[in-house]
Amino acid sequence: MAELPILRLADVELTFGGTPIFTGVTFTLAKGERAALVGRNGAGKSTLMRLVTGRHDPDAGDVWRQPGTEVAVVEQEPDLSAYETVLDYASDGTDEPWMAEAELGLFGIDPGANPNTLSGGQIRRAALAKAFAQGPDILLLDEPTNHLDVPMIETLEDRLKAFPGAVLLVSHDRRFLENVTTTTLWLRQGKVWKSPRGYAEFDDWAASIEAEEEKQLQRMKTQLKSEQHWLARGVTARRKRNMGRLTKLHELRAQHAKQKALLNEAKSTAGLSAESGDSQSRKVLEAFGLSKAFGETVIAKDLSLRILKGDRIGIVGPNGVGKTTLLKLLLGELTPDTGSVKIAQALTVTYLDQTRETLKPNETLWEALTPAGGDSIMVQGKSKHVAAYAKDFLFTSEQLRQPVSALSGGERNRLTLAIALAQPADVLVLDEPTNDLDMQTLDLLEEMLTDFDGTLILVSHDRAFLDAIVTSCLVPMGGGKWVETAGGWSDAARQVPSLTSQKAAPAKDRTKAKGASASGGQAPKREAKLSFKDKHRLKEAEDAMPRLGKEIEELEAQLADPELFNADPEKFQAVSDRLVAARGELEQAEEDWLAIEALKEEMGAKE
Repeated sequence: MAELPILRLADVELTFGGTPIFTGVTFTLAKGERAALVGRNGAGKSTLMRLVTGRHDPDAGDVWRQPGTEVAVVEQEPDLSAYETVLDYASDGTDEPWMAEAELGLFGIDPGANPNTLSGGQIRRAALAKAFAQGPDILLLDEPTNHLDVPMIETLEDRLKAFPGAVLLVSHDRRFLENVTTTTLWLRQGKVWKSPRGYAEFDDWAASIEAEEEKQLQRMKTQLKSEQHWLARGVTARRKRNMGRLTKLHELRAQHAKQKALLNEAKSTAGLSAESGDSQSRKVLEAFGLSKAFGETVIAKDLSLRILKGDRIGIVGPNGVGKTTLLKLLLGELTPDTGSVKIAQALTVTYLDQTRETLKPNETLWEALTPAGGDSIMVQGKSKHVAAYAKDFLFTSEQLRQPVSALSGGERNRLTLAIALAQPADVLVLDEPTNDLDMQTLDLLEEMLTDFDGTLILVSHDRAFLDAIVTSCLVPMGGGKWVETAGGWSDAARQVPSLTSQKAAPAKDRTKAKGASASGGQAPKREAKLSFKDKHRLKEAEDAMPRLGKEIEELEAQLADPELFNADPEKFQAVSDRLVAARGELEQAEEDWLAIEALKEEMGAKE
């Protein structure tokens, strides 16, 4: 017997600022159901989840939850700032603090840690622990895999498969959705279509819906032609008996136009493309005996690597092993401790970093796309109007005059891609490019990278994306050692079984047994201590992180004021500049804190 629903939305309608968001949303969820909520950026997925929690009320329709139903939510950006310890945060809302402590342990988080010192991945894990500790009937997850490495994503997959309640989740990670979901909700054109199967079969199901809509449109066109033929035979609107039929003809025309527009909107996708540069060099870069460490945190040790034109390399591994740092070493942006990197001359390199620091929050989209001014942009050597190019990336003409600070995460990512892909490149370097992209844009990004005939270096936790794009992977083995494996993520996981079981901790150099005797015996371990400089920097970082975090929130709140730019352009510029600087200072403080804490853990230092 089918499980009775614990959640039901019936004919829900919602309008913001005169724009319809939902126009008759109807679906149910039952216990044991794990539903993927998919749709384009801006379709209203997060808004729909807020309706489920009761944070938004619909303009019309009904949102029903079974009496006594408990709902837990993991937001895209959890806020832990009001709590002294992670345990205080995770146990808030539950009568059993021990459950919160146990869940934190399962997700690898110290219950006594200061929330203001956590990294993005640790905050995400703490939020997941809090949600599971509440023992909810409905679990809502908004991009739960952001900032998580693959081992932690697989841990979350196991937890969700064992979860007895209903799950509604939004994610750009297709492999994650394929592994955990049992049903699919497709939010499009203000309505929800529901498939009784998981996301693994979404593409075929969606194609069948669109094919049926094509047939309906064709039938409507045939009927319209018939009615137009009748009208052309000399029937006049003055004859009363024909007035009704003429009215229906006008209605049919309007309906046909609307249906065609909706179908075109459903099919429209980001027009991504990339073109390789003109460099004829076969050898792109070569690393010789490359080593780099921060204290005893070893990023690379004696790494030699050759990258040739056309290579498609994925740098993979858990958080904390130094993937982004290794990327900067290979590109010559960071000086190695020993060894060298030789990069071919006259190469054009396009680098898309995961912080999206190339974007200036005070600029409009138009200014970001045309830094030299004017109304055209050179796209792979050809002039194109900025509005037409922006449309390729799903931006409307109205958005071109908006500041970058007003964009969502997915929109900022699309804008960064638009800027990066406008110029021909010999080497594309992409650091977590899939974050916050909708499924359609992800598919097109895959197609673009597949057609790109230059060299690709990619850092990503998206397993499906890696399998589709790269031909080899650079895999961490520990202690700064890296090995190159043939194939994508799945091939790397088979060749290096430890890859999926590694924990998100920095690689350490354990090759030197300090104090070992000449006979091979181990001398008694002496307690190591942090240097005065490290202690001082640790204290500075601990003080700076919460202060900078609060400052960034205040600056972002000021920029969110739509009147600020017009009222005081100079202040807007000053606030924008300070926001960029504060984010950089916070990132540096977090990196320093993590490096010194890793050093403390390795040394067994006591405070």
